This record gives sequence, structure tokens and C-alpha cells, in this order.
Amino acid sequence: MIRPSLVVLHIALASALAFGAVSASHWERIPVKDHARSNPLSGQPEAVAAGALVFREHCQQCHQANAQGDGHKRPSLRSQAIRSLSDGDLEWFLRQGDLRHGMPSWSSLPRAQRWQLIAYLRSIQ
Repeated sequence: MIRPSLVVLHIALASALAFGAVSASHWERIPVKDHARSNPLSGQPEAVAAGALVFREHCQQCHQANAQGDGHKRPSLRSQAIRSLSDGDLEWFLRQGDLRHGMPSWSSLPRAQRWQLIAYLRSIQ
């Protein structure tokens, strides 16, 4: 027979593990190889211009024309938090998205356009 205290312990442990998995920052899940990636289009003015078009078409609706977001669910893309991320972090996040927080995955966007978007975001920071 299973003792009630053992059942409670298992439930508590399972809850703690589930809560930890849910509350972990999506930035902490980025693989090292992705974190270390650099933007192959960095410093290219034409990539920045193309990225501005990608931003207008895919991002502006949520993050506003000035990329400041709404201060709540749609964060500013000019924040220190975004500036502190590597280009690889941003590219990984664009591919993965975070639907729980309203961010779609842009994995269907061609890789070059994701890098152009990151070049643009770096240019406005």
C-alpha cells in the first residue's frame, strides 16, 4: 500500500518540475551553437534596408512602427534586453517563436530575411 505522504511528495515534486519548466526563460533554452552564431549580413547597408521592409511587413503590426511595442505583451525591440542578446539568439527566437506570449514562429521566413531583420533591428538600437 502506498503511504499518503509518499503520494503527496510525488505530487509536490511533479508540480515543482512542471512549474520550473514553464517558468524558465525562453532565452535560457537557446542552444550554445545558436547563441554563438553571428549575422552573415552584419554591417551591410542593403541588408538593413531589406530588413526594414521585412519589419514593416511582419513585425510592425505588433511592435509598432518605431519598434517600441506596447509596453506589455508586445515588447520593445529597442530595449536593453534585446540589445544584450547575440544575433544568434535573435535568429533562434525568430525561428522558434513563443506562442504562449503571442510571438509566432518565423521559421517559414527565408533565413536571409531573418538575418536582414536582425541587421535592421541592430541598426535602430
